[in-house]
Amino acid sequence: MADATPSISLSVTAEDFDPGRELARLEGLDGGGIASFTGLVRDDGGLRALRLEHYPAMTQAQIGAVVEEACARWPLLGVTVIHRFGELPVGARIVFVGTASAHRVAALESCAFLIDWLKVSAPFWKQEIRHDGSAGWVEAKGADDARAAIWRQGRLDPI
Repeated sequence: MADATPSISLSVTAEDFDPGRELARLEGLDGGGIASFTGLVRDDGGLRALRLEHYPAMTQAQIGAVVEEACARWPLLGVTVIHRFGELPVGARIVFVGTASAHRVAALESCAFLIDWLKVSAPFWKQEIRHDGSAGWVEAKGADDARAAIWRQGRLDPI
């Protein structure tokens, strides 16, 4: 566990974000390792945009709980989680997770833990909007649940 309270920044927003600015904030915490993940809306063949809906109080609370768990498991100096909502076109940034620690292993593992858990635990409803005008809700994927289960079991999966 870290000696000091980590610097935590959580944001659920419709606005875009600057990963470079977020990394600079984490680098300013004087750790030895920074890890980050930036997720983009990908084109899965004919996709025009991804619409994310959420219930704000529930979303913020769930993300906060996952961040608290990461801070309890690893000696973190800082954590940043940004998750967007609204209609996001292909190529748009959708999520950022950044972690800072005195050592690389804690930064890397906690970043992987956070993105894996956000993928299955953050209460967002995702709808794919296609160029042909059709739309459909995104179903949960077994592979994402399997990654999260690895963390519940306390063992790591090779990345």
